[in-house]
Amino acid sequence: MVYNHTEMRIIIAIFLGIVFLTSFSMAACAEQDYLIGPDDMVKVTVYNHPDLTATDRITGDGLIMLPLVGDVNLAGLSVEQAAKKISRLLSDGFIMDPKVSVFVVEFRSRKVMIMGQVFRPGIFTLSGNTTFLELLTLSGGLTKEAGDKATIKRKAPDAGKESEGLITIDLRRLIDEGDASLDVTLMDNDSIYIAKAGVFYITGEIRKPDAYKHEEGLTVIKAATMAGGFSDKAAPGRIKIIRKVGNKEKVIERAGMDERILPDDIIIIPESFF
Repeated sequence: MVYNHTEMRIIIAIFLGIVFLTSFSMAACAEQDYLIGPDDMVKVTVYNHPDLTATDRITGDGLIMLPLVGDVNLAGLSVEQAAKKISRLLSDGFIMDPKVSVFVVEFRSRKVMIMGQVFRPGIFTLSGNTTFLELLTLSGGLTKEAGDKATIKRKAPDAGKESEGLITIDLRRLIDEGDASLDVTLMDNDSIYIAKAGVFYITGEIRKPDAYKHEEGLTVIKAATMAGGFSDKAAPGRIKIIRKVGNKEKVIERAGMDERILPDDIIIIPESFF
């Protein structure tokens, strides 16, 4: 089908509109997840009450000074939670059914650390909402030795004290399958670690004997395929696997094609007698 000039302009405009709305929606969702903290510049608006509009920086104690209600602690709240809190305070003797909106005008700088299998590990200072994938890009991306999991160590308030929580990200689902729900927004003082992948070894009558990156669900037949397949002299019915169990070695004789392979396994493909 051939489009004329006017039709093409309409199609391009629609496409750009979709891209804009998608980007705007993603940014809005990210801001909804963001937790307000010290040094954020926040704007508070009360519908039909312009005199109550306030734009100020959150103090080190997490406070903001607002007309009528005074100091309000917004630290650790999302913009939606902050708006509800301010609305409750205003409705307590000041305004009937106030409609409050909270907007983060300027995000504070946050420091996060990423270590392990990335090209530029270290401490990064972030401004604005930054997701795990964006930090991965800033750090140069994953090395070829990277495993399938990333761990985020996060300090979280717990009954007035700080406790540490762990967030595990499945890198294969996030990157290879595009599961954007795993692309978490980073918080101040997050520590990210990407471990080195496990390896297995395959030797003997195989076309490309070497060490290979271990994958979840790996079997003998898949390992052999990764190594280029069996040689003409191979005896697939007598495959041996040497496995470390604690400080001892376990030998699996005549391993089947569907035998699961673990990290550090050594697969030995013997030569046929004939």
